[in-house]
Amino acid sequence: MDAVGFGRAALVGVSEGGPAAILFAATRPERTRALILSGTAPYSFAGGWDDFERDPAELRARLVRELGEDYVPSVEWIARFQEVGRAIRSAWGSGQALKSVISGVRSTRLLGMLERMSASPGMARATVEAIFRIDVRPILPTIAVPTLVLHARDDPAGPVQSGRYLADHIPGARMVELEGVDHAPWFNEPDRFATEIEEFLTGSHAAPSQSHRALRTVLFTDMVASTERAAATGDERWRAVLQRFGEITADITQRFGGMVVKSTGDGHLTTFEGPTQAIRCAEALRVEAETLGIEIRAGIHTGECELLDADIGGIAVHIAARICGHAGAGEILVSRTVQDLVVGSGTGFQDRGSIELRGVPGTWQLLAVDHHGPQAGSAEAELASMPTPDRRTAMRRSDRAVEVIARRTPWIVRGMARLAPVTGRSSTPLAASASKGSV
Repeated sequence: MDAVGFGRAALVGVSEGGPAAILFAATRPERTRALILSGTAPYSFAGGWDDFERDPAELRARLVRELGEDYVPSVEWIARFQEVGRAIRSAWGSGQALKSVISGVRSTRLLGMLERMSASPGMARATVEAIFRIDVRPILPTIAVPTLVLHARDDPAGPVQSGRYLADHIPGARMVELEGVDHAPWFNEPDRFATEIEEFLTGSHAAPSQSHRALRTVLFTDMVASTERAAATGDERWRAVLQRFGEITADITQRFGGMVVKSTGDGHLTTFEGPTQAIRCAEALRVEAETLGIEIRAGIHTGECELLDADIGGIAVHIAARICGHAGAGEILVSRTVQDLVVGSGTGFQDRGSIELRGVPGTWQLLAVDHHGPQAGSAEAELASMPTPDRRTAMRRSDRAVEVIARRTPWIVRGMARLAPVTGRSSTPLAASASKGSV
């Protein structure tokens, strides 16, 4: 956006693209004109491949306990969803996975081509592995931009209940339920789909005054046993250590895209747009501190903050400070929210249990960043190391030919799409591509 001079965008998040759009809107409200979510969910109904083999009624009962009856689909929907998951895992490229998701395309052969041209089997499995760990529910209340949620009532890949959850938990969000049985939004009342978006962006739904609150990742650092060290080294030498570590903090924070808000005497308060940068910054600061003969501890939390000119406020700041207070020497402690947001980054954690933070309601699960990385055999290690071969490794010769035609002469594909309806009667790869082009 900066490169092209684009100041504020209306974000459209479709399917698994929704959580990324949600995170951007929460983190950068000043760059977000509006948020439009279609067929998306803030969390995954399946926690792993085993859930695709579980009894649907058992899986539904577990989800009801976690989410409540209003936000969980029927047993029948879950059973169909499990069929899609099994097809992605074992039959990607055959068309079986998308057959249940895009009913507007009846040709299994065409859907198989679409699968192969979209991703290799390894890429498809890795994508689903990442989706298992998506959960942006904690940040939904922080969104301060106009939001429109569009969802088909009979969406086979993302239940309408997940759209209702989004609308109920994003402040001021408007929910529109479309008639249709497809996951792809352009098959479900396409005219109404476009009209709702047009009216939302240009009609009576004007953007409110710019909020001074935004999602931030807050990092607190603190020197361990600073009073004892100051007494042992002397005031003058200790001031030199503090000054040097302050310079190091400023340099490393800038390197990871953060901002030093202020010094806290023996530590610093810094903010970042994402938690992964904050963790990497804290790790680098820990190493640099050791070269100065000192130890630090760090606490990290992601939440809504109040932007106050050169300062920052809000409950998220207090939570990060309290977390830092529970960290041991050389330890980087984070909240569960941070762990959920860095899935796939290759960061390992050790559970430190759930505790009460002074002055903060409820109990909070804390986790320590493992400097050795994710433990071997853990879900995070498997996801980070999963091979993702290029989609072309699974493409057939006819797929490659169609791709060349689509790239070099797209008008031919568009013309064929007008002549070849999306039914099961396409008999050649080019006709299939034409139908795909119309999608």
